[in-house]
Amino acid sequence: MKLINKRNKNYTQIFHVFTEEEWTRTSKNFNKNISTFFTGKKYEVFVNAHEEGVTYFIGLGKSTLQNFEVLQVAVKFTQTQKEKLQAVPTLILADFMNEKQFEEFAKGLLTGTYNYPFEKTHSFWNPKFELHFENLSQKKLDHINEKTLALSNGQTACQEWLNKPANFKRPDIFSSYLKNMAKKYELKYTVFNRKKCEELGLGAYLSVNQGSAYDAAFTILEYKSNIKNAKTFGLVGKCVLFDTGGVSIKSSVNLHYMKSDMGGATAVLGTLIYAAEMKLPVNIIAILPITDNAVSEKALLPSDVITAYNGKTIEVLDTDAEGRLILADGLSYLSKNYKTDFLIDLATLTGSSVRMFGDTCGAMFSNNEELKNLLIKSGDRTNQRLWNLPLWDVWKDDIQSDVADLKNISLKPVGDCIVAAKFLEQFIENHPKWAHLDIAGVVFGNTGYAKERAATGFGVQLLVDLIENYH
Repeated sequence: MKLINKRNKNYTQIFHVFTEEEWTRTSKNFNKNISTFFTGKKYEVFVNAHEEGVTYFIGLGKSTLQNFEVLQVAVKFTQTQKEKLQAVPTLILADFMNEKQFEEFAKGLLTGTYNYPFEKTHSFWNPKFELHFENLSQKKLDHINEKTLALSNGQTACQEWLNKPANFKRPDIFSSYLKNMAKKYELKYTVFNRKKCEELGLGAYLSVNQGSAYDAAFTILEYKSNIKNAKTFGLVGKCVLFDTGGVSIKSSVNLHYMKSDMGGATAVLGTLIYAAEMKLPVNIIAILPITDNAVSEKALLPSDVITAYNGKTIEVLDTDAEGRLILADGLSYLSKNYKTDFLIDLATLTGSSVRMFGDTCGAMFSNNEELKNLLIKSGDRTNQRLWNLPLWDVWKDDIQSDVADLKNISLKPVGDCIVAAKFLEQFIENHPKWAHLDIAGVVFGNTGYAKERAATGFGVQLLVDLIENYH
């Protein structure tokens, strides 16, 4: 998709965008019968085919709409009209649109082309498709084009890996992809196998990996900016490629959705791609503790006591609470070995957060007001929303063990997402700016491109917005 500041005399395809107010103001300039079918409401599309070509009337809704709503409309337009849209120079008419709204519209058009398995077959990926918009300078359009492409590449990678069936993303396959990606984007790539993890003492991560038929792959990816004194973001993404629950095996109902238990890792992956393509003026150190949670004769048993990287012992009461074990080592390894300004972990961690919020928002826990507020604002701006929950010490009592320093669940039927966050807090090594995002309900759900539940891309725009608005 190329964005060009020009206007030809004739177009066979026009996108005419309206708010409800804009339509009321200008509808008298059009065939009066169009108002029977089109009023400018959000998601409304009226296709006006005429001798010279096709004009798509696209409704945004009220003029008070938020920027992310422009993106939502563009995504839906791309998805619903994909069979009809032509790869030709296309005029976009929207005089009321400001720069940010146009950027969101362009992002929506391109990210809306995603479906699984991803191939660039949509007409928006055809080199002949150009979007002509006179209202912004070519320099601004070039920058929007660059951001749109970077976001699309990051979010596509995120969705693609989450949607892949389990046998298409074994640990060795995903590791090979990450290695090639690191090479492409000049990221520093480090991976620890089982032997190296044993030497380093990554015992909590290894306890989950020990039941796997595949070697450990505790992976570190580093994006370095050339800006002096750039802020450093530490990101840890839960990366359980498939979660059977281990010996505490899950019910077979919806078990096929457990291919989505790497949603934290895919959000981090998409963010790294965007940062590298846009050369963002920050540093990012990302840890992806890659494994599956399998059932085998070597698998972790309920009642086992393990020793985490930071030396704390953990009584494992439920092997299906494995995400917090691999994150524990990811967080403490990052905290002890790297200096970061912010530490954020993302994980499809608990059913508790899904029961609380459904697919409305992610659950957030943080020990820092500034980071908490930044994340809430980014969530509101991108519609990848978060709701803050407490980290009160009263919850710490629930993870005290008789035979170890901690136990990995509380056994009470309430507040597991809070208990999990309180557990993780014991492994951040007193980092002053930490946030834990439990995104179990929002990374995988109803989408416009799939019949069943599928990857939403949640997390990429959230983190990108946070990073872009911080530096």
